[in-house]
Amino acid sequence: MTPANTLRAMLARDELITMPCCFDALSAKLIEQEGFGLTFMSGFSAAAARIGEPDLGLMSYGEVLDQARNITDAVSIPVIGDGDTGYGNAMNVKRTVRGFAKAGCAAIMIEDQVAPKRCGHTKGKEVVRRDEAFDRIRAAVDARDGGADILILARTDARHEHGLTEAIDRAAKFAELGADILFVEAPKSVDEMRTICDALPGAKMANILEGGETPDLSPAELQEIGFKIAAYPLSLMAAAMKAMVQTLQLLKAGSPRSDMLMEWPELRQRIGFDDYYEQSAPYATSRRD
Repeated sequence: MTPANTLRAMLARDELITMPCCFDALSAKLIEQEGFGLTFMSGFSAAAARIGEPDLGLMSYGEVLDQARNITDAVSIPVIGDGDTGYGNAMNVKRTVRGFAKAGCAAIMIEDQVAPKRCGHTKGKEVVRRDEAFDRIRAAVDARDGGADILILARTDARHEHGLTEAIDRAAKFAELGADILFVEAPKSVDEMRTICDALPGAKMANILEGGETPDLSPAELQEIGFKIAAYPLSLMAAAMKAMVQTLQLLKAGSPRSDMLMEWPELRQRIGFDDYYEQSAPYATSRRD
């Protein structure tokens, strides 16, 4: 099955998909190794990991696509790519969707923010007019229907500026245009989350950012409300950054740091050294005597 068809099959099941988000090939491999069936390349985390900058539209289309390709090459589970605003007008959106499909992504997220976009839980967010937002999703769907083997995850950030009703109206139109998954960003209460799921058809995604505006509900609660996917965009990056800072502080102080570190044999195994040695064993030129 293609990545897109694998994701379609997952969405057809009567269960919530818990989706930790990755930021590079290694984090994606760890997600797969721990048994999760789906990941999302978080734009926030990818920008931080690749260019050391905040998620404010600073990464180019080419950089994002390259990051996505590295991730899909490293894992066998479906990967959703963050296509931001599509990097231009409707024709750019079509090219972006085709590019992510060729890179092996199972789905691509396209949103209605003004470019350059901003993280959904930070200040300064603005959305484009309805007609431009609809054109983006229409173009994305046209690219999919024109041969790109990929699902369309349509996102609206209208809740921040224009309220929940406008956000739901936009998402409903996205569904009418043919989007496969709907994402209303940053609802502020459980009641708002329930209203979104009751009002909108098809698969809906919840974005659970620890410390963000949306309530951090359990997977069971999210499924009961009606969500199909629960995304955790910063859990791995926040954990990794905390561990790295603490380790650096211990190193600077000359203190023991072994409790902070993954043991060498497990590190080698998770990165893939053992697999490499096993697969290269039949080839004499790959061995070093």
